[in-house]
Amino acid sequence: MGLFRSSLFLLVLSLLQESNASLVQLNNNGYEGVIIAIDPAVPEDEKIIEQIKDMVTTASTYLFETTEKRFFFKNVSILIPENWKENSEYKRPKHESYEHADVLVAPPTLPGRDDPYTKQFTACEEKGEYIHFTPDFVLGKKQNEYGPSGKLFVHEWAHLRWGVFDEYNEDEPYYSAKSKKIEATRCSTGITGINRVYKCQGNSCIARGCRIDSKTKLYEKDCLFFPDKDQTEKASIMFMQGIDSIIEFCNEKNHNREAPSLQNKMCNSRSTWEVISNSEDFKNTTSMVAPPPPPVFSLLKISQRIVCLVLDKSGSMAISSRLNRMNQAAKHFLLQTIENGSWVGMVHFDSQADVKSNLIQILSSNERNKLLESLPTAASGGTSICSGIRSAFQVIREIYSEIDGSEIVLLTDGEDNTAGSCVEEVKQSGAIIHFIALGPSADAAVTEMSTITGGSHFFASDEAQNNGLIDAFAALVSGNADLSQQSLQLESTGLTLNNNLWMNGTVIIDSTVGKDTFFLVTWNKQSPIISLWDPSGTPVESFTVDTGSKMAYLSIPGTAKVGVWTYSLQAKENSEILTLTVNSRAANSSVPPITVNAKVNKDTNSFPSPMIVYAEILQGFVPVLGANVTASIESNGGKTEVLQLLDNGAGADSFKNDGVYSRYFTAYSDNGRYSLKVRAHGGTNAATRSLRRPTNRAAYIPGWVVNGEIEANPPRPEIAEDTQTTLESFSRIASGGAFVVSNVPTLPLPDLYPPSQITDLEATSDGDEISLTWTAPGDNYDVGKVQQYIIRTSGSILDLRDNFDDALQVNTTDLLPKEANSQETFAFKPGNISEENATHIFIAIQSVDKSNLTSKVSNIAQVALFTPEADPTPDETHPNPSPDENLPNSGVNISSLVLVVVGSVAIVSIILSTTICTLNKKKNSRGPRTEF
Repeated sequence: MGLFRSSLFLLVLSLLQESNASLVQLNNNGYEGVIIAIDPAVPEDEKIIEQIKDMVTTASTYLFETTEKRFFFKNVSILIPENWKENSEYKRPKHESYEHADVLVAPPTLPGRDDPYTKQFTACEEKGEYIHFTPDFVLGKKQNEYGPSGKLFVHEWAHLRWGVFDEYNEDEPYYSAKSKKIEATRCSTGITGINRVYKCQGNSCIARGCRIDSKTKLYEKDCLFFPDKDQTEKASIMFMQGIDSIIEFCNEKNHNREAPSLQNKMCNSRSTWEVISNSEDFKNTTSMVAPPPPPVFSLLKISQRIVCLVLDKSGSMAISSRLNRMNQAAKHFLLQTIENGSWVGMVHFDSQADVKSNLIQILSSNERNKLLESLPTAASGGTSICSGIRSAFQVIREIYSEIDGSEIVLLTDGEDNTAGSCVEEVKQSGAIIHFIALGPSADAAVTEMSTITGGSHFFASDEAQNNGLIDAFAALVSGNADLSQQSLQLESTGLTLNNNLWMNGTVIIDSTVGKDTFFLVTWNKQSPIISLWDPSGTPVESFTVDTGSKMAYLSIPGTAKVGVWTYSLQAKENSEILTLTVNSRAANSSVPPITVNAKVNKDTNSFPSPMIVYAEILQGFVPVLGANVTASIESNGGKTEVLQLLDNGAGADSFKNDGVYSRYFTAYSDNGRYSLKVRAHGGTNAATRSLRRPTNRAAYIPGWVVNGEIEANPPRPEIAEDTQTTLESFSRIASGGAFVVSNVPTLPLPDLYPPSQITDLEATSDGDEISLTWTAPGDNYDVGKVQQYIIRTSGSILDLRDNFDDALQVNTTDLLPKEANSQETFAFKPGNISEENATHIFIAIQSVDKSNLTSKVSNIAQVALFTPEADPTPDETHPNPSPDENLPNSGVNISSLVLVVVGSVAIVSIILSTTICTLNKKKNSRGPRTEF
């Protein structure tokens, strides 16, 4: 039996290692289980469903061609909101839900922001979160600006599935090439076009050559690359897939390694095809001979939630007050978390199962209270998990002929050597298993059930003050309910009180929440004296005290007052354990609440590989910046580590100011399960809503060059990227579920972790000095302090990247490293670099820790030294130059320009005033142009 359990544990680890929110699987070259979900906020329009089908069908053919006949879309589920009208074609979902959606069709992040993008905040080669398309994009209203939807879907799928990045860069649209020319950031450089500043007023538009910025020695800010409509170049999809000739990803032969693209920065200058070719998808397939069949679509309509609680009441549940803690958490779930309209049943199990309540629809407090009466009161007997699950199936079938899409919340604290016998039955049932493991011995087989059915997995230790069980149940909100209906956790805290018998604190209720606000207090010995004041200082009383379950709760009628609520709990004896939990729902269905989602980069890990903790803070789809975010990670043995999560673009954090806060975790103390809980707090005037566009989005096409003339698209709606709207104070708690760690050696742990890679190195020139700034890494990734920095420079970005150890080293004797995540600054004078050798100097850094472990080489910063060399047409490779290509400042040698100006001032003036590009006047007129 020990061998069986060991093998099962390894199987579960392998399953978890590959787990992701997505349920997509690759089967015989075809992607199965793709979920495209239409957001409840999207007005009903059946055209959206038809357009989704057309988009995916076209994308499947294009994907097959672009991946050398290797991949296609086999079957796709379209999730239809519950508020859309019924249709005989619509079926009930099984495991499909919004939280597992690969594509969301939802309103734009901000009005007018129809940029298709992929939520992607992890490392190169790691899967993204989801793709966001707006209804207008799906309906084909944005094709001129972004290209055909099918081709663009493949661009975004590459982000999502294979972890590649864009090959354009709006922050660095131009760079100085080794040819000493200014080039547009793109892949490949075979894509032709012209660089112009294009200004419109009314129906009159003027295009002029791009001037060179005196600081960067690159083209000015308003300069745009307009691609030729007719091209011969085939790559690349990750630059501008809307070009008709583009049918390939950039590969090792045509990849532009010089360009400052995100692909180069994030993937160590590898081409997108190299990354894709290294994926598990690629390794597990071979090219097909025959073309694939068209995708098969399933139309699934969200319906009422069905939940059955399957609760362990075996003898071991009597240990450490587990039974009572389970009841407290289950009561919180039944009173607050479960949404109105849901159907709920209950099963208890020990060595056999007992149905305590058939499905009841939650319509009022009456049904909730009736279910409370069904909770177990005593613990005894053995553990038969499969008996509990099979009884839950029976409960559901009493009302529904099929179990598809129903949820089973299974809590157990013990092992059961027969649990593996119903894994296949669970898999075939269509039910979703949410697993809450209480204590270190909860059975591993159930983790497999949870994984294969798309359920959640939580771990709660026996430390009552950590509120782990209540947090786990509180996280089980509906994956398909409108966000405005979901219960959000505002506070979850606990203390063991010795000597000082008071537990005092505050809870912030911001204006985005306040409906159905629920306060819960629990204790271990005697009921405390509870005092609560609203923001105006008025006492709030009428707590319901349940002495049997050792809990008291209060529901605020209507919408709770916005502001700071103050509480004071007084214990009646020493060694008392008190906890406080506060939940609330959105105050207004039309105003999205602030939310926090927590996760780790993988569900299982083996020492010494680090974990990465992520917490994303959003209001709707808009990132929230400037919050104070901490993660509490509790081990199997009850030890808790607290990490400050950061959104600074350094260390584990891939992108600065994207609303995703990250940190490495390496402080392992035990083998087994760890639980993650995240706390986010936004103080007044500290937290802001970011108006920046998403990082990994499809390139907006400013227009095309046709027969030497620019046919411009409407200017993209602009919002000042640096504009941020200040938020009021808020607080949120989120459970990040559980992860498993193995092979942890006996403490103390050896030093196996190098400093993290510096990714935000910046350089500026000031006279004859170059000033550098970057975020300090740590001795162990992003914790501690490095021993020294190695700074090297080169006149060639490729030489510096490929041969860092051979590049010219800067004297850093006076550079004393600071603590991790501090801002480092350093200035130096570069050696003599002649104009004929380089136009820019490139700089990179490597860090070394006390164990002589070295980091990866940093991102490469550059500083302009000289104006790029003269060239007749350095800013374009256009086959048929238009009359304005020889305008001043479009790349002409400066000294030649002076001669032209001196000898022909009047002529130049005339050219500048008559450089007007005629707008393309087709039947589908784009209307008047406004100035960029």
